[in-house]
Amino acid sequence: MVILIFIVVLLGTMAIGMPVAMALMATSLAMMAWMGIFDAQILAQNMLSGADSFPLMAIPFFVLAGELMNAGGMSRRIVDIAGAWFGHFKGGLGFVAIFACVLMASLSGSAIADSAAVAALLIPMMRKAGYDIPRSSGLIAAGGIIAPVIPPSIGFVMLGVVGNISITQLFLAGIVPGLLMAAALVLTWTWQARRGDMPREPRKTLRERLSITVAGVWALMLPVVIVGGLRAGLFTPTEAAVVAVFYALFVGLLVYRDLRVSQLYGLLLSAGKTSAVVMFLVAAAQVSAWLIAAANIPTVVAEVLQPLAASPTLLMFAIVLLLIVVGTALDFAPTILILAPVLLPVVRMAGIDPVYFGVLFIMTNAIGLITPPVGTVLNVVCGVAKERLGPVIRGSVPYLLAQVAVLVLLVLFPALVMAPLGWLRG
Repeated sequence: MVILIFIVVLLGTMAIGMPVAMALMATSLAMMAWMGIFDAQILAQNMLSGADSFPLMAIPFFVLAGELMNAGGMSRRIVDIAGAWFGHFKGGLGFVAIFACVLMASLSGSAIADSAAVAALLIPMMRKAGYDIPRSSGLIAAGGIIAPVIPPSIGFVMLGVVGNISITQLFLAGIVPGLLMAAALVLTWTWQARRGDMPREPRKTLRERLSITVAGVWALMLPVVIVGGLRAGLFTPTEAAVVAVFYALFVGLLVYRDLRVSQLYGLLLSAGKTSAVVMFLVAAAQVSAWLIAAANIPTVVAEVLQPLAASPTLLMFAIVLLLIVVGTALDFAPTILILAPVLLPVVRMAGIDPVYFGVLFIMTNAIGLITPPVGTVLNVVCGVAKERLGPVIRGSVPYLLAQVAVLVLLVLFPALVMAPLGWLRG
């Protein structure tokens, strides 16, 4: 009955337009009333303990780093580098978009921010060159969801805190799956470019390419600094976020000089607002997580999934299918905060590595960002491109299927995640 109350109250409050954090708090109050432990102190104490976490400090710093990178010209130079090397191919701006999405993913870790930045820079160029804009918007949206998988990833930070999983190992394990997602998009776009009449950009000389690459080398070095530092054990993920902020500040102010001191207050305010929303959501979800454990819901779920526990592959397929269905209605962060505490005990019981599960969990949730009707990233790209949602959804279908194919591949062959992780861990 507790499970029914949890589902009905959560979906009901969200259906009437209540913000997700408030809906989680209302759900927690309803569960406490049913369980006979109604106490305002439980709500307050769990919210405080949920937000009082050193690893969670990585979220505001990575958000701020993303703001500084966009304002400081690093994002634009990433696109310039991609255009210099890939723009002259047939459908070249599509390859530029994919390459830019991968590099942007390794800078900020936010699908929404990366998709908006790449769309704002490339959609006007693609429209002027004569590209099919709904298809191009779908490609950029599908490229944007690589951001939660390639480090640094805000999603991995949240999952690591909620599920007590090593965030460093999640970061390292996400590199190869993220690159496979990009490879799937490259293959899909290549197939479409060969079938259609897509334009080419003028080929740049080798001197021009090298000049543009040298100008953007500071932007290219940030992923190397973060991943190299994590692998060498020089800093934790939270400290890596601080390093990213100071690096972006240094490059924006003193190297590229696109960032002005007068802009810092606005950037800090914007990052603060975004971080406050995420942190409040985490705090509210912590109450639900505590009550879920108190109501022994993970045990009930484990009993339901018990027939699949003997086959980790079947269990992972069932979890992935569940997450895809949930992702059509629930946004990225709430899915992590609500379902991770329920599923992780089942995963551990079945002998599945939590890091492997975490990578597939985040990948599936990221795919939910481009599945209607919610499809947050799709809506953001539509807003930037000034296109209707329907045509963009149709344009994104081939890329959505390509990402799902990668997900199925990783379920069937866990070594694609775990073998590179073993090498990266040294």
